[in-house]
Amino acid sequence: MAPVSATQRVLSPDDVVDLVRASFGPDRRLLDCGPLTGGAFAAVWWARLDDGRDIVLKVAPPPTVRLLRYETDLLAAETRYFRLIAERAPQVPVPPVRYHGRHPRLGEWLVTGRLPGRALPELDGDDGQARADLGAAMADIHRITGDRFGYDAGRTGGPTWRAAFTAMIDDLLADAVDWDVRLPVPAQRIRVLVDRHADLLDLIDRPALLHVDCWDGNVLATADDHGVYRMCGLVDGERFLYGDPLLDLVSPLLFRRTEDEPAHPFLRGYAEATGVPLVFDDGDRRRLALYRMHLHLLMTVETPSRGSTPTNDPDRHALLSDLLDRDLTDLAAD
Repeated sequence: MAPVSATQRVLSPDDVVDLVRASFGPDRRLLDCGPLTGGAFAAVWWARLDDGRDIVLKVAPPPTVRLLRYETDLLAAETRYFRLIAERAPQVPVPPVRYHGRHPRLGEWLVTGRLPGRALPELDGDDGQARADLGAAMADIHRITGDRFGYDAGRTGGPTWRAAFTAMIDDLLADAVDWDVRLPVPAQRIRVLVDRHADLLDLIDRPALLHVDCWDGNVLATADDHGVYRMCGLVDGERFLYGDPLLDLVSPLLFRRTEDEPAHPFLRGYAEATGVPLVFDDGDRRRLALYRMHLHLLMTVETPSRGSTPTNDPDRHALLSDLLDRDLTDLAAD
């Protein structure tokens, strides 16, 4: 299967055999395997082993491939995230880590157990309860506290949420220059608006664990005995960081304004799990606008590495440009 983007390694079944043996020993046999779709960073395959286990194999980009600054060591980060959730919030269904390895010839890879269920966009019925389950899971994850803000393991972060978030924005703006990405506004306007709202970032004094990438494709669900879809898996934790829990209320309502949909099942599940009604004041709304701007900026800056150009993907580029402009207009309003 051809890669979706330049960051994805091209794998063959023989490559999967080599990686399985490197993970579980030379006597472990592969019964079947195939590529999984939906992502655009790592190459991801499913496999069935001769001991009956179903696994997911995720392989990092080749070391020669250019990455965005925050994409450094993402598979190692995902390994840490899944293990942390398993230890500190075991009620949240994340894939069990089976192996994480690096090899001069094979590269870097992560093996997890394969969870049941289908991603939310693939369901053929009401997904409201599954989204409420996701909200409850996010509330559980947000109870975990880190020792600093931003990314872990010496990556971009800081002692305050203001410092970490500002550095994350600066990284993306530097990536835009490196990749020659044309932004809908000058980079300095983005910096000025972040600085204008920095006092709101200083209100966040606890670095909560955040998933960051809870779009529908990363949420798995299966029907219970009554035919109700329930969440059974949360995947792709590689982009996790520590910060303001409000940031994690953006991606589950992708391309929408979270604060305008208080009855959304995800927000209902989150509020019920925390025991605190979600009421967004003006400061919350402005922080949410900052976090939408961060997400839409990231999605804009990553387009060249994903093989997306204004010529071959004009609708995506137009959408992101409109969304980013809307975010900045919201932040500039008095």
